[in-house]
Amino acid sequence: MRIVFAGTPEVAIPSLDAIAASRHELVAVLTRPDAPAGRGRRLVRSPAGAWADERGIEVLTPEKPRDPEFQERLRQIAPDCVPVVAYGALVPPSALEIPKRGWLNLHFSLLPAWRGAAPVQHAVLHGDSVTGASVFELEAGLDTGPIYGTLTDQIRFNDTSGDMLARLAVEGAGLLVAVLDAIEAGTARAHPQPADGVTFAPKLTVDDARIRWDDPAFAVDRRIRACTPAPGAWTTLRGDRLKLGPVRPVANAGSLPAGELLVERTQVLAGTATTPVILGEVRAAGKKPMSATDWARGMRIQAGEKFA
Repeated sequence: MRIVFAGTPEVAIPSLDAIAASRHELVAVLTRPDAPAGRGRRLVRSPAGAWADERGIEVLTPEKPRDPEFQERLRQIAPDCVPVVAYGALVPPSALEIPKRGWLNLHFSLLPAWRGAAPVQHAVLHGDSVTGASVFELEAGLDTGPIYGTLTDQIRFNDTSGDMLARLAVEGAGLLVAVLDAIEAGTARAHPQPADGVTFAPKLTVDDARIRWDDPAFAVDRRIRACTPAPGAWTTLRGDRLKLGPVRPVANAGSLPAGELLVERTQVLAGTATTPVILGEVRAAGKKPMSATDWARGMRIQAGEKFA
């Protein structure tokens, strides 16, 4: 089949690699427009766009998929199907109708659970033990289309959202190509999503990423892992914002008041509503991450100091 791929961030690259290696013809990549990045705010191509540039594949970067110029170009290309992985913009019905065999979305959850922009982050935040990926037919609703196939993966006790996304991106790429193959062969069957079990996963905000030290240790751990690497879990000390890497809850370690720090020879503990957690990496604004013990020594943390 003739394929136009729609995707933007790094998580889309495994699917691009898999489609390029398949028997399907990748004729163009649709991605979000170049965006300012870095201190100089220089315009930078998206990872998916850069991947296509390196291979001499046409890149489409409309401001919005409803743009008439984009839709006319898509008609000229005449793709059979448009698979989507984290494209980042809503596709209107007028564009959905152009490919002969529609648009397919690789979504990183077991639909209908966690519809929306941050499915993996919410699965980790809410303590799910299992998540997965679904390939479904894109339609006007938010991740509501019929499902062609799914896969499952366990969320391990120390998995961050970044860890899970990296695994699901690779596993999901194989699923996506398998669905494309089945559609071409005429053997694919899509099934409506169940009416029960619908949950939503909006993008996590900076406020969502603020650590609540008066939560139980397991909830502090989940929030930090869910927000790693983005938007980055954070707290404050002495009025300055700090980003924290994943922590490790510890049992039988006594108790500390919520947010209070205890500096030991080989570890730094922070209190929660239940048992303390051992801090991992700490990063102050404008500085590189460092181990919690090195950070605490450099800051000369005093007894009774607390995160806020």
